Amino acid sequence: MNFLATIIFGIALIVFVSFLMSWPVYMLWNGCLVGAVDGVHTVDWTTGWGISLLCGLLFKSHTSSSK
Repeated sequence: MNFLATIIFGIALIVFVSFLMSWPVYMLWNGCLVGAVDGVHTVDWTTGWGISLLCGLLFKSHTSSSK
């Protein structure tokens, strides 16, 4: 039972940190893009999280250093 609680806590911590890291995306989107670009609408925090997740998947560098 203790192992299951540890796994659930770990997943909750990962979700919390990912939402915390998406806060700058949310703030920059609503603070900079909405006023500067016509047709761009405000986003909420979950949409900012989705944008952050999508950019992380699309633009992640896959470099390897094999000698």
